[in-house]
Amino acid sequence: MSISYVRDRDAPLRPPPAGTAGPIGWLRENLFSSPGNSLLTAILAVALGYLAWTILDWAILRAVWTGVDREACAIANAGACWPFAAEKFPQWLFGFYPIAERWRPMLAFLIGAAALVPMLMPWVGGKTLNALFLLFIYPVIAFELLAGGLLGLTPVETSNWGGLMVTLVVAVTGIVFSLPLGILLALGRRSELPVIRAASIAFIELWRGVPLVTVLFMASVMLPLILPGGVTPDKLLRAIAGLSLFASAYMAEAVRGGLQAVGKGQTEAGLALGLSRGQVTRKIVLPQALRISIPNIVGIFIGLFKDTTLVLVVSIYDFLGIVNAGMQDAKWAAPQTANTGYFAAAIVYFVFCFAMSRYALFTERRLAQAGRR
Repeated sequence: MSISYVRDRDAPLRPPPAGTAGPIGWLRENLFSSPGNSLLTAILAVALGYLAWTILDWAILRAVWTGVDREACAIANAGACWPFAAEKFPQWLFGFYPIAERWRPMLAFLIGAAALVPMLMPWVGGKTLNALFLLFIYPVIAFELLAGGLLGLTPVETSNWGGLMVTLVVAVTGIVFSLPLGILLALGRRSELPVIRAASIAFIELWRGVPLVTVLFMASVMLPLILPGGVTPDKLLRAIAGLSLFASAYMAEAVRGGLQAVGKGQTEAGLALGLSRGQVTRKIVLPQALRISIPNIVGIFIGLFKDTTLVLVVSIYDFLGIVNAGMQDAKWAAPQTANTGYFAAAIVYFVFCFAMSRYALFTERRLAQAGRR
């Protein structure tokens, strides 16, 4: 007589084999999966370790932390000259903005941050009102705070603006204007109307075929010659216009790539439901295209933020320009002054660009999860 055993419930789950899960498993799969990968990982680890130690040694261990002039940093084997950065930091933020009025750009920044942060949080409501405030009301408030002239505020010419304040003004304004203009150009390039399509193609190819430095020179020097007599736009406004138009041409190509990635079946399905072509584009095609184009769009945003350094060629002192100007101070003429200034500038640019890229990844993942539901 044979006795059989039939399990009436699942066997308890056992842990995965050692070395195939957790941090060790990830390392084995991604960094040490073969002898060649292991060798490359070891070489890269040594190189990164050497680089990290060099930066740590220069920026912290051998750095000079206190002092009032170049004498503190003009010593043998000295590292970073942080007293120079500490003294020049307010100028790096505001440029030549009057010291007594620097509360105004600080207030403009705080108001903008208070409105932008809830806009970036998906779980916070009131997005429509927040967007209307940021697009139509906040620019007026910020311009009045920065430029003055009304409400009893002392006027401050844009020639006195500078530093990180100018970098943010130029970059944010360029981003805000280049994205919608780029979307319109991308749609125009795909238009069935020959005139609109030809005009969009001509605009995109013209601006993409000219270096940004040339665009800034043209906007600063040639634009006043073209306009009617007596009409002289502000120099900063001219630079912003040139940068925005330049970025919009690249934005148009990024969006056009997203539009081409959306299958024709999406359009046909929308038309079959009785939607007009405009409604299909606005409600079906364009949202999918923008989601697909997020990496390219963010790449253009990051490039635009870094390209603001080129406004120095038209005598606008952005963040990097004001850092360069501070290095000419004879009071801080030491061997490590320039290295310290550029290192601090690199950190600032990295923080802003890294934040934009991380938020873009967060948005991509959130939209991808919503699309799978």
